[in-house]
Parts: sequence; structure tokens; C-alpha cells
Amino acid sequence: MPEPDLQLFALRGLPSIQQGDDLAALIADALRKNDLRLQAGDILVVASKIVSKAEGRLVDLRTVQPSAQARALAAQTGKDARLVELVLREAQSISRVGAQVIITRHRLGFISANSGVDQSNVCGDDEWALLLPENPDRSARALRERLGALCGVTPAVIVSDTHGRAHRLGNVGVAIGVAGIAALLDLRGRADMFGRRLQHTEIGVADELAAAAELVSGQAAEGLPVVLIRGYRPPDGAHADGSAADLYRPPHMDLYS
Repeated sequence: MPEPDLQLFALRGLPSIQQGDDLAALIADALRKNDLRLQAGDILVVASKIVSKAEGRLVDLRTVQPSAQARALAAQTGKDARLVELVLREAQSISRVGAQVIITRHRLGFISANSGVDQSNVCGDDEWALLLPENPDRSARALRERLGALCGVTPAVIVSDTHGRAHRLGNVGVAIGVAGIAALLDLRGRADMFGRRLQHTEIGVADELAAAAELVSGQAAEGLPVVLIRGYRPPDGAHADGSAADLYRPPHMDLYS
């Protein structure tokens, strides 16, 4: 029999997430409301924004005291100095600076704009900002385990964010937390259709799944931060579990930053 087609379901009915919410329980309830039951092999892609909100990563900018470096960068970029201070706190280093943007190596290891500090879909005014989860891989593992206990089937979980890309316009979904699925597929040494051995082919499958989920979840006012992906079948030999850290290019191999 042929493999089933890939299916994506954006979960409707999730409430606005608040600090301390049992996010897994709310997702399980949303699955029921959408007449969906988890099946073996299912993947849940969860927007980092609601993970951050549940984990209390919301910051009142009125409590932030900018450093001298933050004030200098704010003058250079035109950004709020308090936001710049948060960007610096979340960064290992600065790669580039431009109008309204600071490209950093995030403390988690990836390159991103403004260290992932965000104000969209956060609150109704400009006095609040949201940081990425403290440890997105840990967050993904916790959601996976809790959902397994609640639903009787343990899904893979991807915590997703939206990033730009070097040399290309347009933002895409990427994985910043992964549990229960390989994040990176190493196909080196496998034969192509003509028998030639692949030399450099590695597939960022968790990023591909996160990007696919964003096609149905949206990035603006859609209010659909969780997507169920069904029908993905990893190739034989793929690791059963991975980490988003598997996707981050080490600094000595990074030609773009």
C-alpha cells in the first residue's frame, strides 16, 4: 500500500496563554475540540511564543535599565534602548547592526535578528516584550512527556520560531526545540538514484516541518499556534530523537555571520 499523504491540522480553540498555564493540557483539550486523536508518528509543532508565555518569559520594559552599550546601539539602530538591552542579555555576540535590527548569535547558539526578542502578538501596548524559552529542547521534551501521559500516545514535538535567512528575503519557520524526532538527517554515504555516494547532504528535517506548519498557522492574527503533522515517515536509519542544537552551525563553520 502507498504511504499516506502528509497532513497538517492547525488546532483551533486554544485560549490566550498565560504564565503558569498547563500548555500540554490546553493542547490536549484543543485536540479533542478539533475531533483529533493523537496517533503513533504524529508531530506537534508548537509556536515558541505560547511556550514562552506559559513559562513566564514576558518582560515589562518599564523594569529594564539600559546599559551604556544598549543606549549606544539604540542610537545607532533607532530601536528602543530597553529592547536593545534585552537583545544584549540574550546574545552571545553581535554579528551585524543595521536600521532597526541587530543580528546576534543567540545564547542558544543560532544566528537571529534581535536575539528573538519580540513584541508582536504579545500584549496590547509597546511596554512589553517576549523572550524565547529558556531551554526550548527541554520545553519540547516536557510537552512531549506530558502529552503522552494525557493522551495515551506520545507525539514528537517541535518548538518553532520564525527566522530570516542569509541572502534571501522572507521569514520562515524553524525549529528551536525538538523532542522525539531527528532534527537533522545525515544522508552522507547514501547512494543517489544513479548510485553516486552523497558527500555533503544533510537535511534539516525539523526546520522543514516547522516551515510546513507555518503555512497553515500563519504569522499575524490567525491565532493558530499549534499544528498537528501526520504522515511524515523518517527514512530508515534516522535517529528516533534529536535536539535543535543539532541544527546550529558551529561558529568556525559559519561563513555568513
